[in-house]
Amino acid sequence: MWNWDGYANKAYATTIQKLISEGVSAAIGAASSGVTKLFLDDAVAAGIVTFSPANTSLDFTAWDDNNLYWRTAPSDTLQGEVLGNLVAEDGKSNVAVIYQNDSYGTGLNTVFQDTFTGSGGTIVSEQSYNTGDTTFDAQISSTLASNPDAIVLITFDEIYTIGPALLAAGYPADQLYLVDGNLKNFGSDAKWPAGVSMEGAKGTTPAGPATPEDFQGLLNDWWVGEGNAELTDFSYANESYDAVILLALASLAANSTDPADIAASLQEVSGGTGEGEKCTEFKECADIILGGGTADYDGYSGPITFDENGDPTEATVGVFQYGADNLYTRIDL
Repeated sequence: MWNWDGYANKAYATTIQKLISEGVSAAIGAASSGVTKLFLDDAVAAGIVTFSPANTSLDFTAWDDNNLYWRTAPSDTLQGEVLGNLVAEDGKSNVAVIYQNDSYGTGLNTVFQDTFTGSGGTIVSEQSYNTGDTTFDAQISSTLASNPDAIVLITFDEIYTIGPALLAAGYPADQLYLVDGNLKNFGSDAKWPAGVSMEGAKGTTPAGPATPEDFQGLLNDWWVGEGNAELTDFSYANESYDAVILLALASLAANSTDPADIAASLQEVSGGTGEGEKCTEFKECADIILGGGTADYDGYSGPITFDENGDPTEATVGVFQYGADNLYTRIDL
């Protein structure tokens, strides 16, 4: 099992071939839907399980993957609906969107707009940019000219340019809405300009049914113990942990390390077959399996419960808000 991204430096192009040659059973990753699309067909052809904790593109649900692609992150259908309802429930009626023109951005933007306009809202401006763009003056100018009462930003690290530019132009932070690709703790991020406040801005991202402070503490302690600086961003940490546990349990249930056998057991150990005994830790689940039973793992990301497409059917998208310290906290609990 292995975890990587490598979009910018195209590391995936050589790495996936290296993994194939080494005969791995499963690869955990990539984080970006766009990166996974670049190598998924090769991985499927080689018979390797690809298990992403962070892919949210709608396209993967119907991908021709021979049952070898799985994810613990819910598709953007769920996040788009949560975001659209959030903006509407906050009383916003004339909304602008700036989004990245790729499968992630266009998919999430479509679901958001369908949900928001379905509730009676109006999209007054829709501006896109392409992967690799570094200048967004035209998009920002057109967005502000539409006089929106809220701006939805569906971006990745472009937030470090677009966010401060909007705020410098006088747009209120509490009328900005972010998503999983750009929801970051700016107060502890050296890349964020000093003195630029995001207080009041909101955002959505897949999250467990509750904030797992104990789990995050254990994860941070381990990370620091390995000689690293303290973690400040736990995005998709829950989903990543659960991906590892599910692969291990599926292998145990199948009594095999063959990728096809592991894949054939993933739905079962997630509870997706409708059978099994609930368990929340690897040892507890393993004991059930070794005792001849069927385990139904509920993890830090939620009950999971895979469908036949490898998508979780029981997942939660959390709503977060920035405070005066430029750090976000969950507000939907």
